[in-house]
Amino acid sequence: MKILRHLPNALTCCNLLCGCAAVWLATQGCFVYAFLFMLAGVLFDYFDGFAARRLGVSGPMGVEMDSLADDITFGLTPAMMLFCYLKPLVGWWSVIVLLMAAFSAVRLAKFNIDVRQKESFIGLPTPANALFWGGITSMPMAMTAPVTVGGVTIDCIPWLLLALSILSCYLLVCELPMLSFKFHDLKWSNNKTRYIFLIGCLIIIVFCIVRACRYGQLGFFLFSGTGCILWYVLYNVLMWLVNKKQ
Repeated sequence: MKILRHLPNALTCCNLLCGCAAVWLATQGCFVYAFLFMLAGVLFDYFDGFAARRLGVSGPMGVEMDSLADDITFGLTPAMMLFCYLKPLVGWWSVIVLLMAAFSAVRLAKFNIDVRQKESFIGLPTPANALFWGGITSMPMAMTAPVTVGGVTIDCIPWLLLALSILSCYLLVCELPMLSFKFHDLKWSNNKTRYIFLIGCLIIIVFCIVRACRYGQLGFFLFSGTGCILWYVLYNVLMWLVNKKQ
């Protein structure tokens, strides 16, 4: 049926609409719901490519639409979530985090023309960056409250998040090789690095679920995803250092 040829682009539009909804929810302070719409965007982003390949209708228009939708859902959305999250805490300094949307656009443009990224990534993928910040901003605001250690009040966590947002902008466009999850088979020998990473993710998720059940806090569930993204970055940096030494 001819109508099926438009299914991939329709799914891409759904991804974009999820991003638009997430941005609006972020401006209303509804970070958890914004994060859920972002997650829905991740699913649509996966299935639009899957549908295009299955239907044999991949083309340049679909590629361009996909990048435009991704910059809304995985570039502007986390930037707006973090901006709205930090503005009550650090004032207009939080406008710095909007650079994330621009760097995400550069990352997506590089991906479209970089032939090296067929089997792996160069730089942090935009969905991974978006999920990290979506998880952070969806946690209770108490995380950014001043902490007293040894009688000394520490009120630097919001500024630390601001600094980390700049670091994430760099990671989006840097030349750091990043692991992809394109399994051609399930053999350990051919996918050892992927399996080691997934085992680490499983440990993080189990730990967070145990903590969440013990303390009854949603934040631990949300941190499991954020922790896995952090582990993803650290794991790739470690692999790069090992390969460079060899």
